[in-house]
Amino acid sequence: MRNRMDFSELHWLLAIVQSIDVGIVVLDLECQVQVWNSFMENRSGVQSKDAIDRSFFELFPEVDQDWFGRKLGRVVALGTPAFTIWKQRPYLVRFKNYQPITGQGEFMFQNTTLLPLRSSNSEIHHVCLVIYDVTDVAINSQALQDANAQLQHLSRTDHLTQLYNRGHWERSVQQEYNRQSHGMSLLMLDIDHFKAINDRYGHPAGDAVIRQVSTLIRQHVRNEDVAGRYGGEEFAILLPHTDQAGACRLAERLREAVEQQEVVHQGQVIRLTISLGVASLDRPTIDHRCLIGWADQALYASKHAGRNRVSSYSD
Repeated sequence: MRNRMDFSELHWLLAIVQSIDVGIVVLDLECQVQVWNSFMENRSGVQSKDAIDRSFFELFPEVDQDWFGRKLGRVVALGTPAFTIWKQRPYLVRFKNYQPITGQGEFMFQNTTLLPLRSSNSEIHHVCLVIYDVTDVAINSQALQDANAQLQHLSRTDHLTQLYNRGHWERSVQQEYNRQSHGMSLLMLDIDHFKAINDRYGHPAGDAVIRQVSTLIRQHVRNEDVAGRYGGEEFAILLPHTDQAGACRLAERLREAVEQQEVVHQGQVIRLTISLGVASLDRPTIDHRCLIGWADQALYASKHAGRNRVSSYSD
């Protein structure tokens, strides 16, 4: 049977602590540094001889002293480890990111562990702080989240206008209808004589006209409004917490803005107008599709009455 390791051979453990690729800092209960490994030397630029017996907060003034003191106090009182993860706190101490693959990150993302260190009489007079570099994991995770967010944006956005597509717009109407606590209105609009614009100036010019109308819509709606391309040259706007009079005022402002607008495409000046229909949730309905139908009927009334006007739905 092998003999137990002699205490004189603890230099093995010290060698491991120095070479391991995590930060190791041992603190006393006054947060004075007692152990400072090579990971900490390399990342902080402070040598071990210069760190020993110095305050941890002096070395890292960015650390919240009250928060860290409470956390360390719980570790000592309970005798159990404590942890932080990068998703809740990106880093404990601010180190630059030197990872070659994820070099776009300006700082090192970190997970940390605080371990109680018991003396031979089982009392806790020191705590070990372990700092893990998780920059690769964090940046890859964020990149995946960004990619998923971009895919979600593309799935609900019309590529030509950058307004919401019809599917997302209709889902928004249904969700708002189900709440319907403060009423709502819909505004539908259509570019007048759009086929004639395409025939005379060409489809690229027609696309330019659609983009210009969508820009004017974005300039006029509020943050809580939901504007979408309903199809072709037709647009729709959901107006939460808006009565019919308020929706008509917005519709008239939009009509005037488009009428005053000129679209210049390949040296050709294109003038245009729009027709608009407004409907409000001010009477009993079966479902949200009734409201959409009412706004569409009001739009049809504007076109039937000569275009370039606003009509409201009525029985």
